[in-house]
Amino acid sequence: MENQTQVLEPKKAIEKTTISGAEAVIKSLLEEGVKLAYGYPGGAIMPIYDEIYKYQDQFTHILTRHEQGAIHAAQGFARVTGKTGLVFATSGPGATNLVTGIADAQIDSTPLVCITGQVASHLLGTDAFQETDIVGISTPITKWNYQITKAEEIPSIIAKAFYIAKSGRPGPVLIDITKDAQMGSLDFSYEKCKGIRSYAPKPEMNIDQVKAAANIINSAKKPFIVMGQGVILGAAEQELKAFIEKSGIPIASTALGLSGLESNHPLNVGMVGMHGHYAPNVKTNDCDVLIAIGMRFDDRVTGDLNRYAKQAKIIHFELDPAEVDKNVKTAVAVLGDVKETLAALLPLIEKREHQQWHQEFKDLYAIEYDKVIKPQLEPTKEGLTMGEVIEGINKETNGDAVIVSDVGQHQMFACRYAKFTKTRSQVTSGGLGTMGFALPAAIGAKMGVPDREVIAIIGDGGYQMNIQELGTIFQTKIPVKIVVLNNSFLGMVRQWQELFFDKRYASTEMVNPNFVKIAEGYDITARKVSKREDLQEAIQEMVASKESYFLEVVIEKEGNVFPMVPTGAAVSECRLS
Repeated sequence: MENQTQVLEPKKAIEKTTISGAEAVIKSLLEEGVKLAYGYPGGAIMPIYDEIYKYQDQFTHILTRHEQGAIHAAQGFARVTGKTGLVFATSGPGATNLVTGIADAQIDSTPLVCITGQVASHLLGTDAFQETDIVGISTPITKWNYQITKAEEIPSIIAKAFYIAKSGRPGPVLIDITKDAQMGSLDFSYEKCKGIRSYAPKPEMNIDQVKAAANIINSAKKPFIVMGQGVILGAAEQELKAFIEKSGIPIASTALGLSGLESNHPLNVGMVGMHGHYAPNVKTNDCDVLIAIGMRFDDRVTGDLNRYAKQAKIIHFELDPAEVDKNVKTAVAVLGDVKETLAALLPLIEKREHQQWHQEFKDLYAIEYDKVIKPQLEPTKEGLTMGEVIEGINKETNGDAVIVSDVGQHQMFACRYAKFTKTRSQVTSGGLGTMGFALPAAIGAKMGVPDREVIAIIGDGGYQMNIQELGTIFQTKIPVKIVVLNNSFLGMVRQWQELFFDKRYASTEMVNPNFVKIAEGYDITARKVSKREDLQEAIQEMVASKESYFLEVVIEKEGNVFPMVPTGAAVSECRLS
């Protein structure tokens, strides 16, 4: 018999082409499927912008009016799509203007890649014009950062950046590229990153932890679930829904977890936290089992930790091991991808209804409705309320809109009163509380989901922090709807001054410009409403518009947002007035 030898196909060589570092940046981004960026050019990043110009048929760049506007727009895009947002900025002030947005993205787990230009490598450390150590500055607020000084590093570092930003618990990554690296040449080839030594983006699920959690849940008499944004980030909405509908457990959400479960679901009892709903806050300190899913026990959720759910066994479903037992001691920690862990839990859970337990939530909701909600939605006083504005938007959108809120009283009213039917419909700055977030974030959100209505809810204070992004809307014609709730105060600070500082309104009253004229100056249709009889018709007109629209609603000057858990109080000490 003749010897038969196997003929092996030669491994296909990766094609290489000699190009500039700047072009390698754009080609690497296209390899990652990224075709949209927000940014602002400058000297140290000019070679990359020259390539953006050459690739404009394949790659879209949105020129914002400020780098902070660029990064918040990228955040809005990432939050509604689940994709990684991309930002460009130059060195020095361009890079430092990104810092607030980077910190915001880090604490709210938003995947971003920020690419900054840097002075030439031979000038590093010389205090050259517009040289700033952005790697050192951003180290505490990024998931990872890196400075590229050689062109040949660009493809592999960009691949690693996108892998790190999106994998596991998402977050921002910064790449600083020196100008000589942008102008240098390399033999370009690209390979996506599929793993990094010593980096484990998600822990392996331990089925024994899942079984232990199931045993506690099945024996509970008064179980309660608090879901966070981790459910949304992990695309586990359906697994969560199956779990709650089988277990019959009442569920509340953190501010960032809103829209992960539709607002009108019969098991949804509202929002927890400082300005959350009365029943879930009070019942946190009455339940016998507290099941936390994809949330981190932020201080705005827990109130006084020494008096938070001390009577309950706490089960924590969490991806990030660093969050487990950080603030609250757990009885069982179920580590892993929440989509996988909830799916493993479902067959182990007994079918229950907990009717009497649900009735206790309903009884407390009735108290809150009479004392807090009804006066907002059916006001008898002359001044318009924030609650009735949000309810008017609900009526026109049927809860299908993406609501992007800024930071302050209006934010809490939006969280409390906006209705959601789809996931990834609520976008706000949670952990950092960044005023000025909403206007640019709404631009990014609208570009991420162009077929959905995107409405920005903003206070008169936060609106003016990034009001220049009206110029971005003017140039791009992105049809964002903007609602400014104007009480001529920095409302949340004023509320604290009223309640805790004997009404000493120090530096909180605003003398505002003519917002309608400013919007019209940017060719945006604008309207101002101060009377109740005009409100709903104005909202109808705004929602019906196919173009951008600005609506200013003059609301009561000294309205407060309640319920409220004062700083240092237990969640069960939630105030209704």
